[in-house]
Amino acid sequence: MEYPVLDAKATGARIKEIRKAHHIKVEEIARFMGFESDQAVYKWQRGDSLPTVDNLYALSRLFGTSVDDILRGSREEDESPSLPAYRDFYETKLAG
Repeated sequence: MEYPVLDAKATGARIKEIRKAHHIKVEEIARFMGFESDQAVYKWQRGDSLPTVDNLYALSRLFGTSVDDILRGSREEDESPSLPAYRDFYETKLAG
């Protein structure tokens, strides 16, 4: 199993897509977050950086979606559950 990582570019594209679907301006997100400028939001949308956990939570509330949907998008068929991956990892480590 491969170690899961976040794709900043894909996450940024989802933030932009969700924002546009809700007809929310970048400036409105910046104001909602209490930012002095909108540059952080543009950096997220370009995939130059990811929002902090606190900011992801705030975005999820603003957009009416889950943090997971922002980070990974909606999944019809989700990847394998975490618990079996966890077991496989530790069984391999303990056996080796």
